Amino acid sequence: MAPLVKPPTEGDLLKFDLGKNFTREAVTLLAGANYVLGTVVGQFTSGANATKYGHSPDAAADPDVGNQVAAGVLIEAVDATDGDRTGVIIKRGPAIVARGMLVFDASVDDDTKRAAKIAELTSLGIVARQNV
Repeated sequence: MAPLVKPPTEGDLLKFDLGKNFTREAVTLLAGANYVLGTVVGQFTSGANATKYGHSPDAAADPDVGNQVAAGVLIEAVDATDGDRTGVIIKRGPAIVARGMLVFDASVDDDTKRAAKIAELTSLGIVARQNV
């Protein structure tokens, strides 16, 4: 018999937040992706998708749309492959997340780029700790 594998939960990612009504926010996630728990998201600031959220790519990505700046961490899995969906993110701190649970865009592919994303989260009061 194959062993049962429990998927990651909010408790695996989120180690502390000041208060659910302060740190969390429901946002609209852009269609076309399956967002997993711990996804680092950015907010689109212009164009047809302004005010929606999606994966936060490397800073070298298209600067005209705005989502290259990390704006939060998704605390639930959301399948938005066939349309925009609502998801809950940690938008502001104080909050502590497990660094190993963060999921970055494919363009954030080295330690320097990941450190830049973590610094953006830290500026929001979201601290990514290695061993929590």
